[in-house]
Amino acid sequence: MARKSKNVKSKGHKRLPRSLKTIYANAAGIDLGSREHWVCGPPREDGTPNVQRFGTTTPELFRLADWLKEQGVKTLAMESTGVYWIPLFELLDSRGLEVVLVNARHISNVPGRKTDMIDCQWIQLLHSCGLLRGSFRPSDDICRLRALIRERNTMVEQRSDWVRRMQKALDQMNICVHHAVSDITGVTGMAIIRAIVEGERDPLALARLRDARCRKSEKQIAEELTGHWRPEHLFNLRQALKMYDQLCAVIEDYDTEILTYITKHQPEQAASHPAPAHNSKSKARTLAKRGQEPLRQALYAFSGFDLTTIDGIGVDTASVILSELGLNFSMFPDESHFVSYLRLAPNLSISAGKKVPSKFKPTTCTRVSTALRMAALTLRNSKSALGGLYRRIAWRKGASVAIFSTARKLAQLIYRLVRYGQAYVDTGTEAYDARFNQRRLKFYTKALKEMGYTLQPLTENTLAA
Repeated sequence: MARKSKNVKSKGHKRLPRSLKTIYANAAGIDLGSREHWVCGPPREDGTPNVQRFGTTTPELFRLADWLKEQGVKTLAMESTGVYWIPLFELLDSRGLEVVLVNARHISNVPGRKTDMIDCQWIQLLHSCGLLRGSFRPSDDICRLRALIRERNTMVEQRSDWVRRMQKALDQMNICVHHAVSDITGVTGMAIIRAIVEGERDPLALARLRDARCRKSEKQIAEELTGHWRPEHLFNLRQALKMYDQLCAVIEDYDTEILTYITKHQPEQAASHPAPAHNSKSKARTLAKRGQEPLRQALYAFSGFDLTTIDGIGVDTASVILSELGLNFSMFPDESHFVSYLRLAPNLSISAGKKVPSKFKPTTCTRVSTALRMAALTLRNSKSALGGLYRRIAWRKGASVAIFSTARKLAQLIYRLVRYGQAYVDTGTEAYDARFNQRRLKFYTKALKEMGYTLQPLTENTLAA
């Protein structure tokens, strides 16, 4: 049976101060838990706290929502505690209440006694005075897509772990498949691994499975595939391959479900306007090879813009960005706020006019910032302007700073495309280097002029001398 609600009186507890100006009169605060929720509604007529305790079962959540309606609550605040807030948030949001999801760090250091009953009163007081800022949460359609893509990416991470297990079993037998081919999950690598699992032990026979595009010859590959075949390592390899194949099948099911969901929720007239062809032929070939072109077309029809036109942004990265941030960037006033939300802006703390060391703050949008950092890393050898930016910063300050700066630049380009429809146009590395050299020349010319020098271009006679 569900727990009975308890009308908690404030006897024995000091009344919270209410000297602040009330902005939301019909506000409530909820302190969430795994077994019970404490709810503080608007104060009673005599000023005493209006606190109730509810269970966490579904009937109790319905009763909680009905009680809030009876109290005339129009807006309420709750902490984002674990995943306990999700069922209640979705229920209250469906009832038409304005729910503010608050970061627990913002109200965890309030002085005073720490009890659930007092916490819900503090939340109610701070929210009624307009002192709580809600966390960003996209629309319900985007949240459903986000749940699918997050779990799909989790399966991809687990599949990568089983690839490492396969490589470990091979290394223990001194079968260096990763030395013979660049990617053991490619056509040649998987053909060799499956042949080993099926019982093939001849290095020359395994080497004949190489793809014609492999750089190494059959003789070179056979040398890498010569080792000892211990039964325990072969068993581990066989089980790791089974898990890898099973996860591949699960990921294919997720891809099908994601594509179906996006196609179902795209505008009707969008199907007749396919995404334009890529300017980069190599990127178009990569998308076709990976079978990601249908998802790219579906994302374009769903959103109205193509993030993959930006160098370094693939279909997987675009799906993460759209599922985490949605299609409306108007809640970010400008690109500086957007970059700061992604934690891709320098954290400079200044006190008394001096920079002071500050503690590292955890990323608020881990998945998007991580995806952009990975995208920035792929640009290190790119011949695009973004590739030139990465190499210039890496030469001056190192790869870690270059990844951070390039990810920040990608975030700015994404914001301009989504918010204002500003298309990305790649000018190439040569044009980027030319603009950079012009800025350098202008800077040095101004500095030398202030020092009393004059720059003159070199003539043929000067060079000959």
